[in-house]
Amino acid sequence: MEISGAAAWLNTVFAAFDQWAAVWVHNLYVIGGGFFTPFFETISWLAHDGIPLIVISVVLMLFPKTRKYGTAMLLGIGIGALVTNLCLKVLIARPRPYSDETAQFFKTDLYQTLWNKVGRNMESDKSFPSGHTTAAFGAMSALFFMGNKKVSWLAFLFAGLMAIARIYLVVHFASDVLAGILVGFPSGLLAAFIAKKLPQVYYDFDFGISKRKKTA
Repeated sequence: MEISGAAAWLNTVFAAFDQWAAVWVHNLYVIGGGFFTPFFETISWLAHDGIPLIVISVVLMLFPKTRKYGTAMLLGIGIGALVTNLCLKVLIARPRPYSDETAQFFKTDLYQTLWNKVGRNMESDKSFPSGHTTAAFGAMSALFFMGNKKVSWLAFLFAGLMAIARIYLVVHFASDVLAGILVGFPSGLLAAFIAKKLPQVYYDFDFGISKRKKTA
């Protein structure tokens, strides 16, 4: 099966960068003897289809004190998903690093070899950009811009780990992850801007949860 022209262009232009990053991140597997694999699988799961992050966002939205954070996170995830999952992935249709199409294109089984070592995690959609990275940076960037930046910058630690996890598990090229960051960060910025413009009455509304907690 032939890959699209856009995917072939990405493979060619970023070939050296992607292969260098894959081998460099794989050193974590070599050094840890596989110790980091379940850790990165767990990190990756936290953005699976965006669902765990969406659940966290919705829970934060239930309480007036945290609603602005949950709202911004949910908007960041949604904006990023529109760009990445509904547009770029479909248009570019880049095969995953571990796919037979990638091996045939590069005439090497480098990615498949690394993928086999770290657990053969599979994904059902296309590779570019990284949806997990987009969701993580969309949510965490929104959280950063909504919070006290002396503390909220810590949110990027999770987003950074997500980016590394996707390369470590060989389910994405490094260029997929970079694109996810470039989509996710402005998505979070836009989300925070929108969240700050919402009427205060929305943030003050209490579903009664707080009152029930006080009387319990």
